[in-house]
Order: sequence, then structure tokens, then C-alpha cells
Amino acid sequence: MTHRPRSSARRGDHSHGDVHLHGHGHAHGHDHPGHSHPTGVRGVLHGIFVPHSHDAADSIDDAMEAHSQGIRAVKVSLVLMLVTTVVQAVIVAFSGSVALLADTVHNLSDALTAVPLWIAFVLSRRVATRRYTYGFNRAEDLAGLFIVLMIALSAVVAAVEAIDRMVSPRPMENIGWVIAAGVVGFLGNEAVAVYRIRVGRRIGSAALVADGIHARTDGFTSLAVVAGGIGVLLGFPLADPIVGLLISAMIAVLLVGTVRSVGRRLMDGVEPELVDRAERALGEVIGIDSVDRVRMRWIGHRLHGDALVRTSATTLVDADRLASTAEETVRQRLPNLDEIAVRVVAVGS
Repeated sequence: MTHRPRSSARRGDHSHGDVHLHGHGHAHGHDHPGHSHPTGVRGVLHGIFVPHSHDAADSIDDAMEAHSQGIRAVKVSLVLMLVTTVVQAVIVAFSGSVALLADTVHNLSDALTAVPLWIAFVLSRRVATRRYTYGFNRAEDLAGLFIVLMIALSAVVAAVEAIDRMVSPRPMENIGWVIAAGVVGFLGNEAVAVYRIRVGRRIGSAALVADGIHARTDGFTSLAVVAGGIGVLLGFPLADPIVGLLISAMIAVLLVGTVRSVGRRLMDGVEPELVDRAERALGEVIGIDSVDRVRMRWIGHRLHGDALVRTSATTLVDADRLASTAEETVRQRLPNLDEIAVRVVAVGS
């Protein structure tokens, strides 16, 4: 008896499992991704830079809608950063501060990091081909790697600038304008960070979350400028470079977690909580005697997986019904799941 696969509601994809009795299914997630929180110093910084959010509870199970939200987030944040840059440029024109000009150029370059992510989201909407059978969602992970490099570069540049100012102290000019530009930079970057991280978690995009963290680190760098300016006004000229070094150290510590997150995606890693959730869902299905294997991986912000389960059912009809039930159960538990192939085999085989 041959089982005809049902079409995916997203891209017309099909999932075919090799079976003894039956095997195959599609699942679409509705729950939010499992996640863990770092502890120690990195945990504290993670709480500051990437506060916990329950937005993922409303995770999007439609692939095209997720792509659209990702592109919208990139567009909106790009516009916000450009507006921030323009405002800072106006302040530079009034103040004539070379330091502010450098910071403005820095923010403009950071805004443009959204471009490769935008390209990645556009590519992810393309239909899979015979060469790229899983589609083009992996471009998003490559964009995430680029963003990680930009975060690292931001930390290095901030540290070098701070050390240079400690070795060769220079009087800070137009301190009021410097503080004003720092506040503008912080508010603009923070607004972009909140938006990117929220949407990134909702659609399951590690790259978009990383880009949000990038914006937040730049915002705190701008806040360091404000703190340094206030310190200078209070008669402590080394406040600016000292705060700059502290911010660089904070970015470096936070970078470790971001590298792990993006690198894990590139290595087909997945949160163990997601696998546990899938195993529990399958184990609750009446008729499944054991769950031998569950494999999952992120491709961009979409999940793909397969499972091997055993049953005492003796007919193809029973196995087919069992696989369909398993599919419906899993789809209630897993987020952003494009497809999962369930292979059902008889106990003892």
C-alpha cells in the first residue's frame, strides 16, 4: 500500500520517509522555541543586552509570513538607523566635533550591516531548486556570521580608540553637543535593537537577533560617550576612555554567546529543549511504543526534522493513522517547523 504525501501549505514541499509500515508527515509549529539562559557574568550581561521576552510564544508557523516579517524588520530598523545618523550629522555640523563625525560614520556603517541580512531574507523566499534542495534559508546564517564579525570589529575599534585616548589624552571639545549626540545614538540604536530582537525571536532568526545585539552594543557605546562627557564636566578627563574600555570588555564577553548561537546554527545545532519537546509529543501518541530517534536542524529561521518511532501496529492503515496523529501532536509543540518526516517501523524489526 502506498501512502500519498500531503502538500505543504507553505512552499509545496513534500517529506518522504522510508518505511516498513509507513512513514512520513508534515508539521507546522505553534509553540515557542526552547531556550536556556547563561549564568555568571555573561548571564548578567545577557540579561542587560538581551532581556528575556515572551514574544516567541506567538511564533509564526507560516514560512512566507516569517520571511515577510524579517524583511519588514530589516527595512524599518534600517530607516531608524539612517534617521539617527542624519540627526547626529546635523549635530556634527553645529559642533564641528571630529569625534562626533567619526561616531556618525560608525553608525552609518552599522546601519548598512542590515543590507546583507535583507538580501538573505529575500533569498530565503526563493523556491528550492534541484541544486539547493532545502532552499536558500542558509544565506541567513551566513549573514549572521558577517554580523558577528561586525560586533567583534566594534569591540576592537572601541578598545583601540579608548587606549589611544589614554596614551595620548586630548581635550574633549563641545562637550554638550557630544553628550547630545551620544543620547541620540543610544536611543536610535536601542529602538532598533528592541525591534530586531523581538522580531528575530518571533520568527526564530538567530541572525536577526544577533543584528539586534549588534545595535544594542553600539547603543551602549554611545551611552559610554555620554558617561565620559559627564565625567569630563565633573573634572575627570579619563572618564571617557575608561568607560570606553569597560564597554569594549562587555561587548567581548557578550560576543562569546553570540558566536555560539550563530555558529551552532551553521553546524546544524538545535536547542536540546526542542528535541525533548518533540520526543515527549511523540511519546504521548497512543500506539507508539518507543521513540528511537529525533533529528532536527535550523535552516535559517525554519526548522526541519525527522523521527524514527516503533509500534505494535500490524497494518499499513494503522501505521498511516499513527503517523498522522504523531504529526498533529508534534505540530502543536514545535515552533517554526516546516516539515518533519516520521518513519514508523514495527517493534522488533
